[in-house]
Amino acid sequence: MGYPKSLLNLIECYKRLPGIGEKTAERMALATLRFDEKTIDTFSESIKNVKYNIKRCKRCNNYTEDDLCSICSDESRNHSLLCVLEDPKNINIFEKMDIFEGVYHVLDGLISPLNGINPDDIKIKSLFKRVDEENIKEIIIAVKPSIEGETTSLYISKMLEDKDVIVSKIASGVPMGTDIDYLDSMTLEMALEDRKKISNNNE
Repeated sequence: MGYPKSLLNLIECYKRLPGIGEKTAERMALATLRFDEKTIDTFSESIKNVKYNIKRCKRCNNYTEDDLCSICSDESRNHSLLCVLEDPKNINIFEKMDIFEGVYHVLDGLISPLNGINPDDIKIKSLFKRVDEENIKEIIIAVKPSIEGETTSLYISKMLEDKDVIVSKIASGVPMGTDIDYLDSMTLEMALEDRKKISNNNE
């Protein structure tokens, strides 16, 4: 006889998580079954809180529970230095490494005409709006080194070539096609320190 319906439903729920197969989902469901009542309440409440409380920062598109994320609202950060990332989770990578004192902008994707993703499909207009409205002196593009990443970098550089802002990107020592998530702290720090200028309108 198989598992009861409620346990099968929980296994199916875990299988919806990325990278979770049948066996892992089964182990996770059985582990959940062993939680005490307080842990179960905390677990279920946390899931609901994430779903209903988490939204996007109105300025940078980071995850937040307020209108502005904690980074955008931090006056001690260097708001003239802006790091452009593909995904909100990339911010956490930089923050854990404690190597960047500026602020961020999340694109929510990269330009990829072959996949039908154009500039209007990602958060790139809001980036240009920030350049117009905020005192941004340098934009560092820190997206994965790929055709899509290069296309996005060149597009941003081209659109900002008449603006008084430096556009640079992290050094090409990062292996081609590597997601920012998988870089060790030393590689990412060196890539950030050795960033290459794409455009400098002061020259």
